[in-house]
Amino acid sequence: MAVLGKIRALGPVALISVIGLALFAFVFSTGTGTVTDAFKSDEFNQSRVAIVNGIEMDRSDFMRNVDNIEQQNRGSRSSIQTMNSVWESELKKLILQSEYEKIGISVEREMMRDLLRNNLSSFADFQNDNSEFDEQILNQFISNLKEISPETIELQGSLVNYESWNNFENSVASQGLEQLYYNLIDAGIHTSLFEGEESHYNSNDLVDFRYVKIPFSSITDDEIKITKSDVNEYINDNESVYSSDPTRDLIYVRFDEKPSEIDESDFMTALEELSEDRVEYDINSNEKITYKGFKNTENNEDYINTNSAIKFYDSYVFKTSLSPKFADEIFNLEKGELFGPYKEDGFVKTTKLIDVKILPDSAKVRHILIPYMGSFRSGPNDSKSKDEAKKTADSINNVLKRNRGKFNSLLSLSSDQVSNENDGVIEFAYIDGFAPEFRDFSFEKRVGAIDVVETDFGFHIIEILSQGTKQKAIKVGNLALKIEPSERTRDSIYSLASKFEIAVNSDNFREYAKEIGIKVSPVNNVAELDENIPILGKQRNIIRWAYDANTDVGDIKRFNISEGGYAIVMLSSVNDKGMMSYDKSSITALPIVKNKKKAEKIISNTNFSDIDQIANQYGLQVESALSVNLNNPVISGVGNEPSVVGYAMGINKETTSQAIIGESGVFYIYVTERRKAASLDNYMSLINNINSSRTSQIRSNAYNALKDKAEIVDYRATFY
Repeated sequence: MAVLGKIRALGPVALISVIGLALFAFVFSTGTGTVTDAFKSDEFNQSRVAIVNGIEMDRSDFMRNVDNIEQQNRGSRSSIQTMNSVWESELKKLILQSEYEKIGISVEREMMRDLLRNNLSSFADFQNDNSEFDEQILNQFISNLKEISPETIELQGSLVNYESWNNFENSVASQGLEQLYYNLIDAGIHTSLFEGEESHYNSNDLVDFRYVKIPFSSITDDEIKITKSDVNEYINDNESVYSSDPTRDLIYVRFDEKPSEIDESDFMTALEELSEDRVEYDINSNEKITYKGFKNTENNEDYINTNSAIKFYDSYVFKTSLSPKFADEIFNLEKGELFGPYKEDGFVKTTKLIDVKILPDSAKVRHILIPYMGSFRSGPNDSKSKDEAKKTADSINNVLKRNRGKFNSLLSLSSDQVSNENDGVIEFAYIDGFAPEFRDFSFEKRVGAIDVVETDFGFHIIEILSQGTKQKAIKVGNLALKIEPSERTRDSIYSLASKFEIAVNSDNFREYAKEIGIKVSPVNNVAELDENIPILGKQRNIIRWAYDANTDVGDIKRFNISEGGYAIVMLSSVNDKGMMSYDKSSITALPIVKNKKKAEKIISNTNFSDIDQIANQYGLQVESALSVNLNNPVISGVGNEPSVVGYAMGINKETTSQAIIGESGVFYIYVTERRKAASLDNYMSLINNINSSRTSQIRSNAYNALKDKAEIVDYRATFY
């Protein structure tokens, strides 16, 4: 404890690397987050998410973190994925916290100040007139935060209050303690001279040998006898491989809500009606009014955006961009002509050729970008108003029209740092995702044209340097309706699913499904906090049901599928924590036991001790392996065979070995040459390499070891 006390007193400056602005921004962006309505309610009495080594993981804090991360992800990850991510983070904190308490390390004031200095030294808000970090300024900032709490102050673009600042300090302290803990572990890592020497010789001692490989497949399954006890013996000898957490096995059938042929025909008819003009009687004027359909409308964009499931694409396309199945018909239409209706990608479509142009397929331009305050991707230093940016762009354009040679000297005014590295030059295809105004100028104007073009990014001064091959391009409009099942079809599918649910039980589920021609899908080893069911996708409600205390093996239930339809699910097995069942374990254990039995058969069948005679007995060729070493025990044409190579390194030359059971068969080898590597004067480079490799692994290995030994009571399934 005295030694650890001295380590704390010295502070972490020499030990702690900069944790970085990312942590700062993350904590401040989440520190003032709110909890969703579902979490605000006290729906569950359980106040803990888990108990880790006797330390409680608070439910409210955990759910707040999950909620904040979900808001940041904006739906890019599912709730369960986000929850599991937060779980791993919080679990690590508590496991390490219990270790800190055991060995007596903590963050004291001096260490905390050093950690804050390392993280905040680049913040201008905490620097003095000499641009140096000033602790007094930091202290005053914290004091002000405390005084105005719960009000906020802006810091580095984030709104900060006293609570979020404390969260930030806690995160910094946690990171600092973790770094200190792992540094203590690193200090105990040592590589001996012997290990350096061993690494050298294992890589450079070489052996040549002749070999014959009798593959396991030379013995058929009928020639060996394997009992269940043989497989169980192997499983028990490899307990760590065949043990598992509690899981559930399910089987299910699926009733999809798919459109019928009648539904498709109805949508085709509806699309034909939208294509034609329609006449309606107007009661107010007592006259018939003709409303133009898709065929005759002059405002294609409005008509499509009003009536179509696919919005209007106001651009030209080449033939290669069209669906190969219909490209010829569409590309050869006359202006104003329709093609369709036709079915494609779940839609019925009618396509109208609106316009035709001859366009180059690519362009090479150079540009200077002048952004303004509020333009897309403008930075904090872009303070020009829109009018000021336009005047600057016009001035540059006028200069370049008089003298194109000044382009490079004006590049420093451009905010496009990527193209600036290539003298402002951009090469792109017509179909690439560029701003429409930028693209239209680059492809529709002639080579040599230069002008100011406005986009959402600001004002571009664009000069066209060259253009690719010119060819026909067309603008089309797609009037499309998504094919969906009708109410009639939905009712029919519901009726089928209900009849199946009523008719089946645990005894006849599979047989009845087979009888009516419905596929039964098995799902094995579903964990309690899984959310995906193969083919069905995210089905957290099914998994919660499978783990419900009131659900028994053989129970059956119908579930709605999010994309439409139903799954009738049966719980087929409950697998408790411990060894896997024989049926599951034998899937991987049986082939291994088979190969072992086959190896024994091969060895007992071998009648000779000479490698050439052995090869003749099995009708095989004697092969050669050259310059093989222990650190890379690969036999050319065979693969990785560490047992064979290790054996070759140890036996006498010019002697046929005993049988060696390898990865792919039984080997007999005959060493022809062995070359011993010369010793080195110094092995420090090898020792350093080993140290570096170990250091990169030791932290994850150390944590995984702590995690394996930790006492964890997990209540997450209560809430998710």
